[in-house]
Amino acid sequence: MSLTKEAIQLITDTALEATGKALPTFTPTAVLPEGAKVLDLEKYQAFRSRFRGTFSTHSLADFSAYVLDRAGASARGFIDQDQMSCTLLFNLGDTSAPGHADDRAVLKLKATAGYTAAQQIAGNRLAQKDLSDWIEDWHQYLTPVDDAGNPIPVAKAIAAVRTITVKATSESETTVGDTSASRSAMDQIEARSKETLPTALLFNVIPFEGLTEQQINLRISVITSGPVPVLKLRWVGEEVQREAIAEEFKAVLEAKIGTAAKLALGAFDTK
Repeated sequence: MSLTKEAIQLITDTALEATGKALPTFTPTAVLPEGAKVLDLEKYQAFRSRFRGTFSTHSLADFSAYVLDRAGASARGFIDQDQMSCTLLFNLGDTSAPGHADDRAVLKLKATAGYTAAQQIAGNRLAQKDLSDWIEDWHQYLTPVDDAGNPIPVAKAIAAVRTITVKATSESETTVGDTSASRSAMDQIEARSKETLPTALLFNVIPFEGLTEQQINLRISVITSGPVPVLKLRWVGEEVQREAIAEEFKAVLEAKIGTAAKLALGAFDTK
């Protein structure tokens, strides 16, 4: 007597139900009917089979405290200096005993309001009122200076920005000879202010929580090509200063958690 496919499946399912076949895995699993599917029974336990999860924070202090409390021998951290972030894997393991790499802590530093303001304004074309308002908003962190580097009171710097006038002068010269004649013309445009116009704004700001204070040099230039003067702030040595901030981030992490986990520059893909 031949058995149908449905009958064979019913016999198999009945046998599996009767024996309650368990699989020799670390997380309890069992083979069930309906195509012999594997079911993860962890959710039915009183506790999880292993600790896992992701702790995310913008706080360098809280990240360091968490890592020091949790880190073990296999903990590895990967620092991304461009993103000012660090991912620490507590159960990465090694080549002989690789871990699941699903227990981790992630730090992503958040730029302070002052550092964000400096990044947003640098390189933009600004009207007089826009720049004077910005100086007024951040006056407690700013030191306007003149050509010689001497400080200028903030109130006078604001007044100087608000009272810029553009003066245009024209000069021509004509030379006549027996057989030739030449003429040259020169136009000169100069921006002046009733007050001493600062040449730069020194912006003292902590870029990220947990790092040291930086002084950003924002050099002022006046563009006189249009009907009204336009001002522009150039961040002097921006790339060099950003690299220095990233290097400090790495040094601070090594000082705080270097004893608890091995750190490396770069990113690690767990796939």
